[in-house]
Amino acid sequence: MGGPLTGFRVLEFVGIGPGPFCGMMLSDAGAEVLAIDRAGRVGKEPSFPVSTDVMARGRRNVGLDLKSEAGREVALRLIESADALIEGFRPGVMERLGLGPEVCLERNPRLVYGRMTGWGQEGPIAHSAGHDINYIALAGALHAVGRPGAPPTPPLNLFGDFGGGGMLLAYGLVCALLETQRPGQGQVVDAAMVDGAAALMAMIYGGHAAGWWKDERASNFIDGGSHYYDSYETKDGKFIALGSIEPQFYAELLEKSGLGEEMNLPKQNDRVRWPEMKERVAAVFRTKTRDEWCALMEGSDVCFAPVLSLAEAPKHPHNLARKTFVELEGTVHPAPAPRFSRTPSEIAAPPAPAGAHTRDALAAWGFEAEELDRLAGDGTIA
Repeated sequence: MGGPLTGFRVLEFVGIGPGPFCGMMLSDAGAEVLAIDRAGRVGKEPSFPVSTDVMARGRRNVGLDLKSEAGREVALRLIESADALIEGFRPGVMERLGLGPEVCLERNPRLVYGRMTGWGQEGPIAHSAGHDINYIALAGALHAVGRPGAPPTPPLNLFGDFGGGGMLLAYGLVCALLETQRPGQGQVVDAAMVDGAAALMAMIYGGHAAGWWKDERASNFIDGGSHYYDSYETKDGKFIALGSIEPQFYAELLEKSGLGEEMNLPKQNDRVRWPEMKERVAAVFRTKTRDEWCALMEGSDVCFAPVLSLAEAPKHPHNLARKTFVELEGTVHPAPAPRFSRTPSEIAAPPAPAGAHTRDALAAWGFEAEELDRLAGDGTIA
């Protein structure tokens, strides 16, 4: 038995970042995701090895000229057989291609049409270019990340592209697919990264409204302001991470670090003394190597972990035991997540070049050999 989405068919109009991540998530969960790539990319040398394109794993790839009338008709025939669609272009692009929601839902009324943008389908700046850092800035998320007296720190592209973007679209698609089973009709899912980043900040906005979250960077208990929730350098120039929030965990931190032996320690949440305590904690962690601190604290209730590099994380005993990472054709992949007890997820196939499965995939979706010969001959498919 495959993953929980086995039996669902999804068309992914290939884009960058959050769209492919959404496609990866759905494919890992068992959906048959067919990637529609630009015919012009087929046969061209990619900028990096295809096997390392982790987010492209798990689906077949079709090269299709969407700007031609014949290519548009191929896409619409595929849409007739699909349960869902993913597109991540700027607002209006799919409409100009003749593949907007109205056209597609007319051909397939039960289609779930997933749209992934930064700013959303409407609004004063909906048509402007942007990237993750811009979307999370507008959502209030970027302002909260970083050190005092310094510019905000970009948290990679996790808040916007992936957490507030691709994963939110996957969630929206699955919600809408559930509704179609009742039975229901298809609909459009408008996943905007600015909306998703704001949703990820729900607890922080609640704390700000309640008065316990300050609107300044590194002045709160989980943003690097406190001494018990931060990363610290060790004797060998590596780092460890602490999250000793609860009183009992903080007490264990004091005991195992030796700080508990010092006299006149301030109360844990005496914010005035946090800068002083941070210096004291930093000094303590510089006395041992990261491995020495791991031997002392890892697996305890200190809420401790070593800060591992991308090369180190897949080799950690806990990640090895849980198979958190898997290797596929020489490339390390994060394993499918979350895990299902009865319908386990799996990586369906390694990443594929543009157009690698054009004929086979289209045949599996109902196209006859004679049609494929004609479409290949006039350049509609590649």
